[in-house]
Amino acid sequence: MPPSIRRLPIPASELTALELAAAGDHAAVIRLPPSVHGDGDKAFVPMLIAIAREKGVSGYVGTGENRWSAVHRLDAAVLYRLAIEESVKGARYHAVGDEGVPVKDIAAAIGKKLGLPVKSIAPDEAGAHFGFLAGFLTMDAPRAAALTRNALGWAPKQPGLIADLESGRYFEG
Repeated sequence: MPPSIRRLPIPASELTALELAAAGDHAAVIRLPPSVHGDGDKAFVPMLIAIAREKGVSGYVGTGENRWSAVHRLDAAVLYRLAIEESVKGARYHAVGDEGVPVKDIAAAIGKKLGLPVKSIAPDEAGAHFGFLAGFLTMDAPRAAALTRNALGWAPKQPGLIADLESGRYFEG
C-alpha cells in the first residue's frame, strides 16, 4: 500500500487568486502536478535522469509504489487558455493527464533508456542518493482531473509521462 498522502501548504499565489475572486475579480487557480513534462522540461524528470547517470543506477525510494500525477506541458497550456476563456471565478482546476504514475515505473523507464539497473534506495539513504529530491520522491501525490475535464471540456491529448520518457527525447544530447 502506498504511503499516505501528505497535505502541502496552500501556496501564496493560490490564496491570492482566491482573495481576488472573493473581491469580485475574475481569478481562478490551476494546480500543476509534480511532473509537467515535454520539450523544455528542466524540473524533476531531467534531474532524476542526471542523478541516474551520475550514480550508475536508476533509483526509487522504498517500494516505489508512491505515485506522481503528471501533465504534458502542451495539455497544461490548453487548460490555461480554457481557464482564461471559460473559468468560474474562484474555481480550482487540476491540470492532470496521468493521475498516478508509480515512481518505480518512472525509474524503470529511465533505467531502460540509459541501460542502467533499477534499484530501490532505502528511505534512510534517500537524502544521500537524491539530495533535495528525496522528499519529492517519497510523496504519494495522485490527483484526479474529472471535475476539471467536465467543467471546461478539457481533454489531454499529448503523451503521458512514461510514453514521453520512452520516446527518448529526454535522453538526447
